[in-house]
Amino acid sequence: MCTHLDPAAIDAVRALFQEALPVQGRILDLMSSWRSHLPEGVPEDRHVVGLGLNRVEMEENPQLNEFVVHDINRCRALPFGDGEFDAAICVVSIQYVVHPGQLFREVGRILRNGGPFIVVFSHRCFPTKAVRIWCMTGNLEHGEIVRTYFRDSECFGPVEVLDRSPSEQPGDPVYAVIGSRAES
Repeated sequence: MCTHLDPAAIDAVRALFQEALPVQGRILDLMSSWRSHLPEGVPEDRHVVGLGLNRVEMEENPQLNEFVVHDINRCRALPFGDGEFDAAICVVSIQYVVHPGQLFREVGRILRNGGPFIVVFSHRCFPTKAVRIWCMTGNLEHGEIVRTYFRDSECFGPVEVLDRSPSEQPGDPVYAVIGSRAES
């Protein structure tokens, strides 16, 4: 199993999640794998659900309370009820989403009002798996692409694009796009 971010970038993601995620409640880790990059010491009243392709990898993830094997590119509906989650994260995987409009609408559906959706990306990807627009653009454009996904879903309020790259260079940059579920 490979790591898609260097240690300093992982620390930056953890710090962002410490600031932006609710302390308690249900969190959906979209396109989950063997690590969720949540801060260490998950509170007992936080329940993390992974949704991803690889059962073996998610079984190795110590931060998941449960997981669901699900391919969002084949089955666009998320297998959860309306307003079931307090927050959602997607770490270094948004570039592989074939139907982002549908995914963002589904995330809006499963989030409670005000729940944040945090999309984190860096400069790495598997070019043979990433959508074409991602491979043809750079990190600044990537932030605007993800902002457009949020806007076009019509489910989220104002959206922030953040550069949370660690100060130690060279290293992996860290960018985040955050939107909260609009009141319905």
